Amino acid sequence: MISFDKYITPDMMNLTDTYAVKILICYFLRQINRPITPLQLTEIATDDGIVNYFVFTEALNQLLEAKTVTLEEDGGEEYYVLSEMAKIGADDFKRFVPKSFRNKILSSGLKFFARLKNQKSVKVTVSEQERGYSVNAICTDGGLTLMDLKLYAPDKEQADMLADKISMNPADFYAKVLDFAIENEEYDPEPKEVNDL
Repeated sequence: MISFDKYITPDMMNLTDTYAVKILICYFLRQINRPITPLQLTEIATDDGIVNYFVFTEALNQLLEAKTVTLEEDGGEEYYVLSEMAKIGADDFKRFVPKSFRNKILSSGLKFFARLKNQKSVKVTVSEQERGYSVNAICTDGGLTLMDLKLYAPDKEQADMLADKISMNPADFYAKVLDFAIENEEYDPEPKEVNDL
């Protein structure tokens, strides 16, 4: 079997050029268009291997020194803010960063903020029972409890898997449970006659 590993370099996996990373950061901040903390931006850009952490740090420091990106405080929390010139530059120079990397960082950012939202709207706990485990999912919207559901799992591994699956997309999970409940019908057997007598 042919191995293509020798043709794949680290540069193909993540951005290592500081100039391109600066454009990518500005592009992301422009596209996401919401307050983002230093910790959040670091996690989004580096967790999926989009950007090398050290290159990311160097690029971000250069952006801060040039005042292309500034740190502003709101409600005791610091957020990155993109300058007007950086917004224009992000639009004009985005083509210098491959579309695959632009898509990766946007996807990573959207997943990150969806996860944050999910953590606020659902609480999933796993507790050991006399036999097996119990997975309790409570979905809320503000002060309203939409669903309080307890599921059985025979072992810890399956309980954790259930909890993870629910936490990944609690809105869809809730909708599917609701759809099933609405479409559920009384069992109506179809009697079959025996003809071989």
